[in-house]
Amino acid sequence: MSGDGFVRVGTLAEVPEGEARAFECPWGRVAVAHLEQRLYAFEDECPHAGCSLAEGSIDDRTAQVTCVCHESVFDLETGEPLAGPARDPLALYRVREADGWVELAPGRPG
Repeated sequence: MSGDGFVRVGTLAEVPEGEARAFECPWGRVAVAHLEQRLYAFEDECPHAGCSLAEGSIDDRTAQVTCVCHESVFDLETGEPLAGPARDPLALYRVREADGWVELAPGRPG
C-alpha cells in the first residue's frame, strides 16, 4: 500500500474498454469498469442478492452496470440504484491508472 492509501490490484490491460473485472483488495472484492477511457471502481457484490456485478453488463454510454441475476441497474458515478429490486447504493472506491497499473483506495471518488 502506498502512502496515499492506494493498492495495486492489476494491469489496465486486464480491464478492456467497455468491460469490468473484479479484484480482491484488503477491504473486499472490488469491480473496476473501463468506460470511455475512464475507470470506475465499485463493490462487486450486488446489495440485492450478492451476485457479482463484474459479471453483469456495462453500458459505456450511460456509465451504468446491470446485475446479471435480477437486473438491478446502478449508476457508476454515484452508486445509486436506478432500476430493479436493489434499494441500497453501491460502495464506490477511488481508482487511478499509474504506469499501466490499476490502483484502488477506499473512500468515495471525487
